[in-house]
Amino acid sequence: MKTGKSDRGSPSRSGKRRRPPANRRRRKALGLSGLTEQNLQNMRISDLYRPVKKPVTLRLDADILAWFKKDGRRYQTRINAALRKVMEKEMR
Repeated sequence: MKTGKSDRGSPSRSGKRRRPPANRRRRKALGLSGLTEQNLQNMRISDLYRPVKKPVTLRLDADILAWFKKDGRRYQTRINAALRKVMEKEMR
């Protein structure tokens, strides 16, 4: 019989605890608790900045795309990093 109460805080039926919320996992992954003054001075904005990703269609030359893909997965991340580097350089 249901009592109308949520079982959100309790372990699942298998006895395992649920994963922590995504925001708590992100804070832990960033390692913000271990930052020292020297680390903060050496950091760039992009080290902590998590921009919103927007899907786009981009036409690239075949040789450029092949060069980014030669290292395997995450080639889109490497293209984004290269573009961000150029953008930050031009903003100075």
